[in-house]
Amino acid sequence: MKVDRSVSSAADRILGAADKLFYAQGIRAVGVDTVAAEAGVSKRTLYKHYPSKDALIGAYLTGRFKQLAPSDAPAREQILGNFDRLERLIADGSFRGCPYVNAVTELCDPRHSAGKIAVQFKEQRRLWYRALLERLAARNPDALATQLQILFEGALAAALVRRDPALARSARNAAEVLLEAAGVPLSGSRIWRTRSGSRERASRSRPRSAR
Repeated sequence: MKVDRSVSSAADRILGAADKLFYAQGIRAVGVDTVAAEAGVSKRTLYKHYPSKDALIGAYLTGRFKQLAPSDAPAREQILGNFDRLERLIADGSFRGCPYVNAVTELCDPRHSAGKIAVQFKEQRRLWYRALLERLAARNPDALATQLQILFEGALAAALVRRDPALARSARNAAEVLLEAAGVPLSGSRIWRTRSGSRERASRSRPRSAR
């Protein structure tokens, strides 16, 4: 299906087509002619907005780079919810792995801008974990953030091979073990810090005794 020409500029259509094709078919497998045809523009127009395929690859990866900041939702729920989202993503049938890992693997060039963009993306995600772990007053939050990131990356890779959403569930269970080992309770009355610096309490609801 062609990119809708009526809702975006030529540059946006080109980037939208590149995003769709690069992720679904691979960066090396898709040429600029195919991207231009999908976007409904001439090759000359494509090069006017993106002077080279490398420039288009960089724009594609940067466009997928969504800034992620901890929300006011319970920190533990945000961490585990990341694994829940992965499970849904695998189940919907369009999952092709991490676009940043895919790009670095396909290009095999440490000098390409894709590598730098991928590192920035992965580190931003790791820092997101760390900020949430600090709110939870977890032991050694920096090291634990790295462990959770590795766990998530492993689930991504395994899911790409096996196409089984249950792998994300298994990774979530492992994340719970790591959190508990770092002093973060599964539930209960432990208190932790919120993003604003105030204290956040998780409590298991208990039936009140009859009086």
